Amino acid sequence: MMMESWNPPLLHDYSKLSRRQSNRDDGRTNLSAEKVMEECELPLIDLKDLKSEDEREKISCEDAIAKASSEWGFFQVVNHGVSLELLRKMRREKMELFKASFEKKATCGILNNSYRWGNSTATCPKQFSWSEAFHIPLTKISEAACYGEFTTLRDVMVEYATSMQNLAKSLAGVLVRKLGHRDSHIREICNESSCFLRLNHYPPCQISQEIFGLVPHTDSDFLTILHQDEVGGLQLMKDSKWVAVKPNQNALIVNIGDLFQVWSNDVYKSVEHKVMANGKKERFSIAYFLCPSYDSLIGSCKEPSIYKKFTFGEYRYQIQQDVKLTGHKVGLSRFLL
Repeated sequence: MMMESWNPPLLHDYSKLSRRQSNRDDGRTNLSAEKVMEECELPLIDLKDLKSEDEREKISCEDAIAKASSEWGFFQVVNHGVSLELLRKMRREKMELFKASFEKKATCGILNNSYRWGNSTATCPKQFSWSEAFHIPLTKISEAACYGEFTTLRDVMVEYATSMQNLAKSLAGVLVRKLGHRDSHIREICNESSCFLRLNHYPPCQISQEIFGLVPHTDSDFLTILHQDEVGGLQLMKDSKWVAVKPNQNALIVNIGDLFQVWSNDVYKSVEHKVMANGKKERFSIAYFLCPSYDSLIGSCKEPSIYKKFTFGEYRYQIQQDVKLTGHKVGLSRFLL
């Protein structure tokens, strides 16, 4: 009898795409052509200074956040207010969740029926993600009915989401104020009705270390907060080349999304990033996405604007259409004036 598997049928789905690609061009897309040139440590910012009574320390911390958002689009934070014990509990709970059988994850409706794996819209191997995930709206996180038998996950998720929401709004507020604006608008339009948590699992990839765990992309929100484990794999585009991010379990990674790039008129950068699959080790991470309501109007904070105004709903719809037609996200280029 075949052993019950908790991993999704990634090899089966990827192999189908590879055969289809071979029939078209007599060869598989070579992902190894994009070599990583170096490993980097992201700018490290100690957030305890945001609450310092010394105004110079506070301003210096805010300046560091704005500088990293402009020059890197990524930074990492410590003393962020999210307890390390909560991070450890969240890691334990999500590992137990992903160890459930594939059939249970895919069919039992857990976490608002948000389970996904691979990439259903991929048309070739380079658009395929060797991963599985739960992408949960914050509005569903407190609902006991979403958890089924995973009853201990609920309290941890609720506490985690609240902590991330507070941190994200604090960081967004800094970025808004550094450009001379009040942060009340973003705080009002980004609430639990529109934000998400995404639990990620990257199983070991038995066929190649050059397959994407998560395909290259930018995030479609204002900002993202990521907690990853000690297994590397995250890479970002810096100075027109891919660099690998050195893991730091004690820090949270923050990256700018497309909406902040638009709002800041390209002062803050939404940077392309990806995750590479690992041939031997599995990888876990969890991401929080600070998003506005779908009817929120997104525009630049100063004139002349680089982008035309659009609602978040219009932007999400355009992304969905692009993915259906091309297999990947086109992004902000469609909204340039």
